[in-house]
Amino acid sequence: MQDPIISPVNPLPPVVTALFIAIIGVEAVFSLGQAGLIGGPQAVGWRLAAIQDYGFSSDVFTWMLGQGRYPPEHLMRFVTYAFVHGSFTHALFVGVMLLAMGKFVAEVLAQWAVLAVFALGTVTGALAHGLLVTAQPWLVGGFPGVYGLIGAFTYLLYVRLVSSGSNGARAFVLIGFLMGIKLVFGLLFGADATWLADLVGFFAGFAATIVLVPGGWARLRARLRHD
Repeated sequence: MQDPIISPVNPLPPVVTALFIAIIGVEAVFSLGQAGLIGGPQAVGWRLAAIQDYGFSSDVFTWMLGQGRYPPEHLMRFVTYAFVHGSFTHALFVGVMLLAMGKFVAEVLAQWAVLAVFALGTVTGALAHGLLVTAQPWLVGGFPGVYGLIGAFTYLLYVRLVSSGSNGARAFVLIGFLMGIKLVFGLLFGADATWLADLVGFFAGFAATIVLVPGGWARLRARLRHD
């Protein structure tokens, strides 16, 4: 007889739930403020103020490099920008993809490793944006971190396919599809330079998972010694 205590739906990993709540919680404050439900008249400007205070800016990054100064209030932008979004729809898409990718990746990686992949995608995405993008200096939203999780998902799927004798290239269909969608939207509605941060986040997550997957570091070390 089936244990009635066992849930038919696998619970979300705590780290994924925490990230989702942080993203949606911040967005809820902005959306409620814009709707005039909280904060009074000044709440309309909360999102813009948050972008200026916590978003990542290529201009600010260039200033830090030029001055050789790295104030904490600007360094934190490498992480905090992931929790500030341009709109409710933006945050919703990030949240949905975070739940989907995070749940799958957390079935294989430890909780801390899932957080590390998200953080690495976030930081490396901002770094690439700061170094290479000047025409669109502001970067906000959690997509680079989510693309880090997509990179982890891709590596895990690649290993599974190769182990079963299937074509490992099939693992890259998702990232190819997502980049294709970004290209189409860019052609239709104008270029969006944030694709670079997303792509770098993807490769960072893919590379990190090679080591973070259980036994991955030992296999990599053995392979390097063999070579």
